[in-house]
Amino acid sequence: MPRTSLAERMSRLEQQKARIAEQEAKIKNDERKQRTKRLIEAGALLEQAGLLELHTDALYGALLALSANAKDEKQIAAWAAAGMKALARETKAAGATKEPLTVTFPAALPTEFSTRLRGAGLRWNKVLQHWEGLADHTTIAALAAEHNGAVTRIASGRGSVDHDPATAPAKPAKRS
Repeated sequence: MPRTSLAERMSRLEQQKARIAEQEAKIKNDERKQRTKRLIEAGALLEQAGLLELHTDALYGALLALSANAKDEKQIAAWAAAGMKALARETKAAGATKEPLTVTFPAALPTEFSTRLRGAGLRWNKVLQHWEGLADHTTIAALAAEHNGAVTRIASGRGSVDHDPATAPAKPAKRS
């Protein structure tokens, strides 16, 4: 068995060192992304709680007061329970008018109209050749009517559909 030369061993070590440096950079990048995501979430919660309008000094003072109580586990549990209730209530209110829908069109759609459908909460299903998603039925029916689309309500039961009598059935259209 031939012995490896010093140059070959050094080359392998340099490659290992480069791989480790690459892995460390990836870990640091992932940590940075997680921190950024958490900061964005915290900012969104401050806005949702109506605290973003406070002057910076007042907001910081309020957060310091919260921080003083953050060591008390009973207080944290109470905050978590209140937060869960409020978020559940807001989520339910926001999604109350949304329901699962599919929309088909008889012809290809212009790109700007496809953008409007995405903005309304739909996405293109290239396998089934239709638009689908959770959205407000009234809004989607009005959009679909612009291009002779057919809106179908998907009932909560598995596999059941409810064709909207207000719209005529249409053939699936090619995506634009």
